[in-house]
Amino acid sequence: MSNTTDTTHTLLRAEGFSCPSCVSKIEKQVGRLDGVESVKVHFASGRVEVDHDEATTSVDDLIAAVDKAGYKSKASAF
Repeated sequence: MSNTTDTTHTLLRAEGFSCPSCVSKIEKQVGRLDGVESVKVHFASGRVEVDHDEATTSVDDLIAAVDKAGYKSKASAF
């Protein structure tokens, strides 16, 4: 698999999940951002994995999108 852009894999931790529908809210909101290739939210752990072009979409942009969906998040090392 070859991409012409540099893809960054970013991990966020989100809080405030109350039901599995929270997953789709976050995935839709983050997925709308330019440069985002994939979003996977893990309900049980609150982990949000995003593959994105960092030149187009920064970690702060991802955090803002999660916030817009109604949840708080921060960058995570794991």
